[in-house]
Amino acid sequence: MGIFRGRPILKWSLVSGFILVLGALLAVWLYWQSLYRGMPSLPETAALWEANREPAIEYVDRNGKTIAIRGPRYGRAIKIDELPPYVPRAFIAAEDKRFYEHDGADTQAMARAAMSNVISRRTVSGASTITQQLVKNLVLSPEQTLKRKVQEVRLARQLEEKLSKSEILELYLNRVYFGSGFYGLGAASRFYFGKDPQDLTLAEASLLATLPKAPSRLALDDNMEGAKQRQVYVLSEMLQAGFITPESAQIAMNADVALAPEPEQDPQFGFILDAATERAKELLPELPDDMVIKLTIDAELQGQVSEALEARMTEEAEESQAGQTAAIIMNREGHVLALYGGRDYTENQYNRAMQARRQPGSAFKPFVFAAALEAGIGPYDVRVDQPVTIDDWSPKNFSRAFMGPVTISEALRDSLNTIAATLAQETSVESVISIARKFGISEDFQPFPSIALGSQEVTLWELTRAYGPFMTGGRRVDPYLIETIETTRGDVIYQRAEYEPARVYDRELAETMTAMMADVIRAGTGKAASVQGWPIAGKTGTSQSSRDAWFVGYSSELLGGVWTGNDDDTPMNKVTGGGLPARLWSDMMKIAHDGRSPSLLRGADKLIQLTPEQQARVGYYRDLGMAFSGLAGSTN
Repeated sequence: MGIFRGRPILKWSLVSGFILVLGALLAVWLYWQSLYRGMPSLPETAALWEANREPAIEYVDRNGKTIAIRGPRYGRAIKIDELPPYVPRAFIAAEDKRFYEHDGADTQAMARAAMSNVISRRTVSGASTITQQLVKNLVLSPEQTLKRKVQEVRLARQLEEKLSKSEILELYLNRVYFGSGFYGLGAASRFYFGKDPQDLTLAEASLLATLPKAPSRLALDDNMEGAKQRQVYVLSEMLQAGFITPESAQIAMNADVALAPEPEQDPQFGFILDAATERAKELLPELPDDMVIKLTIDAELQGQVSEALEARMTEEAEESQAGQTAAIIMNREGHVLALYGGRDYTENQYNRAMQARRQPGSAFKPFVFAAALEAGIGPYDVRVDQPVTIDDWSPKNFSRAFMGPVTISEALRDSLNTIAATLAQETSVESVISIARKFGISEDFQPFPSIALGSQEVTLWELTRAYGPFMTGGRRVDPYLIETIETTRGDVIYQRAEYEPARVYDRELAETMTAMMADVIRAGTGKAASVQGWPIAGKTGTSQSSRDAWFVGYSSELLGGVWTGNDDDTPMNKVTGGGLPARLWSDMMKIAHDGRSPSLLRGADKLIQLTPEQQARVGYYRDLGMAFSGLAGSTN
């Protein structure tokens, strides 16, 4: 240390300088370490697919056709090995040419970008790799800070240690944003070109590869010219990398690419989607961040039915003073094929098919007659249509007249209120309620005598399903909207179980009820509901002052119901179940049966024929009734 002898100032200057340098290095090191403070850890591989994504639901119909997507549109997961090689290579060329060479962060590219930005005194170039973009989008916040960038680089390198290059690229293609709310190549390909990613041409793939850079500015449906300009760059980079030939590059540049038309959505689907979403929440305690719900709905049928119902309502609304209608069609297995919740979902989201509770009127009578048959009363048995009083209640027929002696079958055909009220008393109101509940109506009915005339409220959904046992020979029909629920990666998380529907009514009695309700169509109040070539059975219903009007009926294959009325419960203009609702029902069922071969409805062809003894008995009682009627008339 002789060098410092006699030079204390030099000595202490050097020591001080060393300490200052050491302190500065320590400060830099501490600052650098602080940049990693609070850095999130990488999720497990499976969780990366779900990380930082908003819930999205894709709804498809029974034929696999996408009806709608709610929330960000992620699309279904695609696999790299299912794509033409030029598809992933287009994104590599556009976003990360050294993807297979770097360890998650491209040091060379970062140095070049830094130099360019210093020279230009502004940010003119970035150097984020595909891996970094993944980390930024899935794990980190979008803030533009040094801390976030440092963490991004470290996490990108960790991700490269965790996943293979193919896995990273696959994850990127399924999660990258393409603008207009679409995430993932699958969603973007279907939206812009109406095809699966496996079917993309080079021209289409290279156009999609332009979008991650500026998804809003280069949106294909808004700025195709700008996207085409960047496409030239993408194709040039692909050519330079040896991914494509000069010939294929030229063809792609000159290709006239057509965008798929944006699908028109029937507003009616809104009612269906709301109902399906609520049902999904009931089925699954925890919903995944994204899912594909396969519905029982036939999208084509739904559109045609909606159009037909709206046309009829537009034609008759003014005269009928009916503001709303609701309808439902299901098959024997309970698949809901079409659901019409109201005339305009965009104006009012109240689902009148499933939520509105209204008085069914005479459409409830089949349960009264079903209880009577179960109690041993036959369709040929005679009852007298005459004034009746039950606990100070005196039901009147719609016609305000009385027919005298009639068979049970005739009473249902002509919807006689007095006979229905009398039968409910004979069999007990409780037995009527029990039948209705077994058939599928869950309402908390009170045992009032007037229930025989449908004075207590039901939904169209439940009333329609409750006609199912008549259609199926006594087995309950359980309607449903959802077949399966999957993640976008194809994992099935719910599938409706197959089961044997419960028997709730005797087969022979069900066929007898069908025979009686087929007579309603042939010769009774439901003539307007006929469908040419098909045996049909059903029943009309009208509540007090025409506030509600219904028709519910079925063929051998399809079951359907229609309600009309006003949301504010104001009366319609003399609308009955055999009028506007029956015509609406016929309109939609003609569409639903189109292309099907007519088949036998068990019981419908079983015309009720009276024996000579029964005919004589009915004739006697009718003659007697007419005689009494004549006597009464002579005294007035």
